[in-house]
Amino acid sequence: MGIYLSTPKTDKLSEDGENENLRYGLSSMQGWRTSMEDAHAAYPDLDCSTSFFGVYDGHGGQAVSKFCAKYLHQQVIKHEAYSSGDIGTAIQKSFLRLDEMMCGQRGWRELAILGDKRDQFSGMMEGLIWSPRSSETKGQTDDWPVEEGPHSNYEGPTCGSTACVAVIRNNQLVVANSGDSRCVISRKGQAYNLSKDHKPDLETEKERISKAGGFIHCGRVNGTLNLTRAIGDMELKKDKSLPAEKQILTANPDINLVELCEDDDFIVLACDGIWDCMSSQQLVDFVLEQLKTESKLSTICEKVFERCLAPTSGGEGCDNMTMILVQFKKNPNSGPSTSDQQPSSDQPSESSDGKDKSGAN
Repeated sequence: MGIYLSTPKTDKLSEDGENENLRYGLSSMQGWRTSMEDAHAAYPDLDCSTSFFGVYDGHGGQAVSKFCAKYLHQQVIKHEAYSSGDIGTAIQKSFLRLDEMMCGQRGWRELAILGDKRDQFSGMMEGLIWSPRSSETKGQTDDWPVEEGPHSNYEGPTCGSTACVAVIRNNQLVVANSGDSRCVISRKGQAYNLSKDHKPDLETEKERISKAGGFIHCGRVNGTLNLTRAIGDMELKKDKSLPAEKQILTANPDINLVELCEDDDFIVLACDGIWDCMSSQQLVDFVLEQLKTESKLSTICEKVFERCLAPTSGGEGCDNMTMILVQFKKNPNSGPSTSDQQPSSDQPSESSDGKDKSGAN
């Protein structure tokens, strides 16, 4: 099959953690794919009052997703808007900043280290990667100093990654998404999508692509990508006359702000390898059922993978799978329930046919 293994890799990388307001579990599994291109980030204590969680689904290589996992949260907390309390703006600017950071010698070097020999841009073993002498960057105060070297004119990676992140501060949840990974909240057992899957069939996406000189062919942007927003993929962001937000492909995320209440059970962030197999409501129902008997959240994520994994290669259930489950701890001193207020949702929480696509019995 080329892009698939003869037998799926079902080893899982899992983690659990908590703070006084929440607990989380996460897991990732390569599955049938020949390589693992997902990455994730979990920082329950990004600062004294803030938690950060992110899922990054790479395509064309693993380097950009790993770059996002390493640097996106750092850029968020460094942005001036973050310190003033405007988390949404800090996140939005940081998504776009990552594209800038991946260009030039410094960007090339970082991506080559994070990638592997199969990634299109590296072409070198890590030990042979050019590195600047300390004197060449001395005195520079920029958080991403310019480096001179053989790849100074590097225009950025041809591979890319989705990014779906959730930032929680007190009772405020900020969700930012670029691509087709998804964040879902369970409120009294009802699933609400807190992000929109950026697919070529969306009219707003089609309009931007067309105005930028791009096209949709066979459900793919310029005949290549089946999503319309991503970090990286710089060959689709080359029009110097257009701002980053209006390129054929853009990293610009949708931002959704939600006030959390006592009726909120948990949120799930997951790559499309999960959503290809289960609707948002089906996943929420599955998690709620598992929570009755399973206390370890990463184990629930692992069980989702087992439910979604295809019995044979090809089609749904064969993608890399990554999922973060964040459960809110109930505060006995909180105010009254506000369950009548529904979170903003850009698309239905159920699949169009209402059927479970997991293939499970």
